[in-house]
Amino acid sequence: MSKSNILVIEDEAIVSKDIQQSLKKLGYNIVGSAATGERAIELASETKPDLVLMDIMLKGNMSGIDAAEKIRKAMSIPVIYLTAYADENTLAKAKVTEPYGYIIKPFKEVDLHTSIEMALYKHSKEREVIKERDFLYSLVEDKESEGVIFVKSNSRLVKVKTGDILFVEALKDYVVVNVGDVKYTIHSTMKEIQKKLPNKEFQRIHRSYIVRLDKIIAIEQPNVVIEGGKKLLPIGGSYKEELFSRINLV
Repeated sequence: MSKSNILVIEDEAIVSKDIQQSLKKLGYNIVGSAATGERAIELASETKPDLVLMDIMLKGNMSGIDAAEKIRKAMSIPVIYLTAYADENTLAKAKVTEPYGYIIKPFKEVDLHTSIEMALYKHSKEREVIKERDFLYSLVEDKESEGVIFVKSNSRLVKVKTGDILFVEALKDYVVVNVGDVKYTIHSTMKEIQKKLPNKEFQRIHRSYIVRLDKIIAIEQPNVVIEGGKKLLPIGGSYKEELFSRINLV
């Protein structure tokens, strides 16, 4: 197994050396170190580390929090904060940058090791999800794939005809694509999935539901009845007018 590359950002020289020694002992590779936020950004761009250990309070005009935010947005590199400051105000500012860990000094090697491994694992899984999502969307956008979407089911990519979809339901960070008695759960948002479905065939009727218009067999306000008559879906107040404008109402 290859060593993970770590960038250390700490403005106390002795502390920085101690951290680097601990990291080497734990089997990590140190790609660089710095004492300022500005230099941290430069090194992150140059070395492309697997993870950054970032002290919150740094010398200079840029704090570790500011540097971490720029690194996250520009390079999507996971950051773990190292700090002796655990007050609520500092924690609140740090949380906004979505760190992968928060270690209070002084810390033990086992805490350092655990935090790094958890952060690297979480980041790798997030990258897998993004890669898979982008791949699926690229298939949907391919002209040869018009009228179908590809969904992951039991480690397989299954082609689903959009004409067979009854409705799509939001479920926290996932959406459930309902195709008759079969359901496919994918990591996405309603906004993203709505962009990929044919607009002329589908309609958002609720913040949690998108339906295929030709699958609606009746409207029993405040619900729509889906083909088969077994499923009632609520109509959200803000979506009612648009839904009614798209059906042939006499």
